[in-house]
Amino acid sequence: MDLMPPPADDDAARRAGLAGRADAHAAVPLLNCLLREVAEPLPGAARPDGPRTYRLPHTRRLLRVRGARRPTAPEVHTAGSWRLLTHTELVKLVAEELRRHTGRSNHELPAEMLDSRDAVAALLAARDQAAPPDDLYRRSEQSLLTGHTHHPAPKARGGGPAASWLPYAPEAYARFPLTLLGVREDCLLDEGDTAALDRLGAAPPGYRLLPAHPWQLDLAADDLAPAFADGRLVRLGETRGAVWPTAAVRTVYAPGDDLFLKFSLDVRITNDVRRLWRHDLARLRATDTAVRDAFADGPAGGAWLSDRGHRTADFAVEQLAVVVRDGFDGRLAPGATPCLAAALVEGFDGDPLAASGRPDAWWEAYLSRVVPPVLAAFHRHGVVLEAHLQNTLIAFDADGLPVQALFRDAEGVKLLASPHRPDGPPTVTREAGWERLVYCLVVNHLMEIAAALADHHPGLDPWPAVRAELARHDLPEIPALLTAPTLPAKTNLLLRWTAADGADARYRPLPNPLSGHGPTC
Repeated sequence: MDLMPPPADDDAARRAGLAGRADAHAAVPLLNCLLREVAEPLPGAARPDGPRTYRLPHTRRLLRVRGARRPTAPEVHTAGSWRLLTHTELVKLVAEELRRHTGRSNHELPAEMLDSRDAVAALLAARDQAAPPDDLYRRSEQSLLTGHTHHPAPKARGGGPAASWLPYAPEAYARFPLTLLGVREDCLLDEGDTAALDRLGAAPPGYRLLPAHPWQLDLAADDLAPAFADGRLVRLGETRGAVWPTAAVRTVYAPGDDLFLKFSLDVRITNDVRRLWRHDLARLRATDTAVRDAFADGPAGGAWLSDRGHRTADFAVEQLAVVVRDGFDGRLAPGATPCLAAALVEGFDGDPLAASGRPDAWWEAYLSRVVPPVLAAFHRHGVVLEAHLQNTLIAFDADGLPVQALFRDAEGVKLLASPHRPDGPPTVTREAGWERLVYCLVVNHLMEIAAALADHHPGLDPWPAVRAELARHDLPEIPALLTAPTLPAKTNLLLRWTAADGADARYRPLPNPLSGHGPTC
């Protein structure tokens, strides 16, 4: 039987529904940024389960939203009434406020905000036609449709057509083979333990194997053409098995080899173009060694997925670099199932946080696995882990209780100045390192998990357990952390608007729930 196309009215309704869903997803992190970094809450303007009203101080506009953790339905007050904003109108409102707030114009960031929203629409359409993965871990890594909770354009994909990036998008449940290249041996740069790369295929005599991300090969095609023409590079086909991208987009997991591989990707994702920069590669081994030493001497309940080596070509060091990262074998607690911490905040099918029947016990177990390794690495070894939601995996037992925290990504790690590493990678002061640790661990991570848990269990106050866990650790900074009126919150919206370097973190004070100055959830 021939299938008739859907009626035009049904198709229009489907498109409208898709547009509304995309607007809603894209508005959440943009509103979170605006309300945290610029807007002024009006006293007494919020009602339980009702809208919250804010003043935009530089345009003198009134804005109201519904919801706290995931603000929705933005409205602006005009001509004596409230009017619902589309995402495009919200972007214009934000841009005008920032232009007056900073005295600077920026045409790039509004375009990224719109690109992020359009990317969400493309992802939603793709997911409507795809089945989610059966594997819980993969489902968690590929669940983030909203993404970074406080970034103005978390899903921007460089402005390219969706067809160029959808085949590699974790949010569309992508899986694909890697392209295998041969690099002439006299052009190879190899550092650390990269033996796993040679097991992905076979290279002809005089060449070494180098896997490549097919999206990056497309992006760098013009630059690499001379190397293919003169034989410094040869194409060797594809990997036997498929890999799938993690939430980081450029990092993939090869399940058949139990191996993570991190590639360069010449696309701006959140604050940075995600290329493996030469200066980061140069210090990667020393940084990773410092972290491995810290975890070898650290408390039980934590594990480090080591970035144990990297390989590239000397004529395209950054463009073709690949970092070899540990898989789970020998690191994951027996019988446990890992999940991405960021997915627990956004929610996904099978989410252990949403299924927690004993939230107090669940939360205490979570804190006891996440907090001690981070604080021990800092205090005993001068290692500042970037323990934010996307760099932390939480392993759960069969009952859904957290039993282990696994941390990853040596590129984001900072080291404190120490006489034991005078010739090592660049270091930061203890004060700067502590500020970064508090932002990553407490503000970006624990505050978000606590709020999500409280959403599922109204009436739960998650902060006494956080205070108790922190107070167990004998660090000189802890008493001040527990009593300070504010915590440092990274200003991603203002950072991007002023075109600051992505690594140049800037913070604004956020009320501290640990001291009773902020919301309890």
